[in-house]
Amino acid sequence: MNELMEWSDTLCVGIEEIDNQHKALVGLLNQLHTAIHEKHGSAACMEILDKLVEYTRVHFTVEESLMRILGYPEYEDHHEEHDKLITQVVELQQKLKSGKVNVSFELLHFLRGWLSHHILETDKAYVPYFLSKGVARGSTRKSFWKFW
Repeated sequence: MNELMEWSDTLCVGIEEIDNQHKALVGLLNQLHTAIHEKHGSAACMEILDKLVEYTRVHFTVEESLMRILGYPEYEDHHEEHDKLITQVVELQQKLKSGKVNVSFELLHFLRGWLSHHILETDKAYVPYFLSKGVARGSTRKSFWKFW
């Protein structure tokens, strides 16, 4: 079985920790895809979805913390997009838990779409600004974690 979303250099923003977090999100999305495809049951799918939502919250917190530390001028817009994404996914979680909808391939494609858009459009937009403020690409220069 193919993965729902394959990690590639296209998805890299070039900042090691952010890329590692994106890879983890893609990995959780693929775990959910496998669980649905192999019919592991709704409880197993919900457990993976819960992990995906929680890790997304952690990732958004990291990004927003960096934005505030670095004075990113588009912080408010980015934060607003994060809030909208979390709200959409939490609403889906609630519908799933109440039995109004099932964990399905439709849900997976929604999640893949928002994750792809988030990385390729929204996150890549902040990279030039972060780099101009001394945030390192990869691990060859000073890590941005030194700011904390």
